[in-house]
Amino acid sequence: MKHREAVAAVVLHEGKILCVQNGDGKRAYEARKYEFPGGKIEAGETEQEAVVREMMEELAMPVSVGRKLLVVDHTYPDVHITMHVYLCSCENPRVTLTEHSAYQWLAPGELRKLDWAEAEWGVVGVVESFTHF
Repeated sequence: MKHREAVAAVVLHEGKILCVQNGDGKRAYEARKYEFPGGKIEAGETEQEAVVREMMEELAMPVSVGRKLLVVDHTYPDVHITMHVYLCSCENPRVTLTEHSAYQWLAPGELRKLDWAEAEWGVVGVVESFTHF
């Protein structure tokens, strides 16, 4: 089974968290599911550099990378992922969708209303428990 090292960004702006929805073109287990933006770490890249690059590629959004929140290990049918999750901030909440079909800015207590990809649920649990950032 393939193993993938990835990053995800929990982007906070004015008390809300950025949630992005995959389109139909993703693998069946990810199609139309919500996730925290991010992606694969490229060779020679630090985790923080990967967060910044992925946010620009996927959403044209510059972010400031803060502390690491957690590491999620999850096995999907065709790949095992190790996802390094960082708290990030942005000055401008404007999003340009290049790979996702939709996005929402939600308060931490609202996250469970979305249909998340399986690997994201551990992140949801951590983020919704925060009372302040």
